[in-house]
Amino acid sequence: MFDEDGSLDPLLKFLLFVVVALAVGKVLWKWLTEDVSQWITVDLWRLIADHPWWTTLIVTGGLSALLLLAKLLTFLLGPDTYAHLGDGEAYASTAPPGESASPNALTFKMKQFSAMSATGFEQACADLLARDGFRNTRRVGGAGDLGVDVSARDDEDRLLILQCKQYQNPVGSGHVQKFNGTARPHHGADLPIMIALNGFTQPAIDFAAHHELILMGRPELKNWAHGQHLYDVLGIQDATR
Repeated sequence: MFDEDGSLDPLLKFLLFVVVALAVGKVLWKWLTEDVSQWITVDLWRLIADHPWWTTLIVTGGLSALLLLAKLLTFLLGPDTYAHLGDGEAYASTAPPGESASPNALTFKMKQFSAMSATGFEQACADLLARDGFRNTRRVGGAGDLGVDVSARDDEDRLLILQCKQYQNPVGSGHVQKFNGTARPHHGADLPIMIALNGFTQPAIDFAAHHELILMGRPELKNWAHGQHLYDVLGIQDATR
């Protein structure tokens, strides 16, 4: 009935909508055919004929108000920036540098992650770090990033290096090995974290455990996206919290 994000199943939601629409339609049809038809065909038409200028002004004003409302909603809600973010583009973080957003200011559903571009997925992870209060959070990913998609520092000044994989299949051992070769030796990561939207293969998990790399699979990513602090999800100790 509900998906992994707690949302109602789309098919069931559609069926409920159809049932409600049919019920409302039946009531409206009865009302229109029995009461309103007389008012529209006789009374309203007489009012329009007697006051054409006032009618024109009212209709024009109403349409203008609806247009302004639509533009306002578009401005407030905005497009799905994460879905269309491309390489080389930046997206403003949810919190100013060095400041944390409200703990519940930003959440994502797993289906939103799937709809994002690869760059948008990286930026979403950066914004979740900013939400959790990490400092100097920035998206680095792109050509020549040498295995770092997002970097940040915690309150103990530990450096987090994140690599974010939005693959449809579990991430294999080869990708984890490449990350291991750059996260600490090249970038000096204190906490090398690899995130995979659809998890990791068992060889990848075994390799990461041997080299003390931190893996975040789908269940952990879901908890983080739904509002839990990154360190609580991963079981990382932070003396300042």
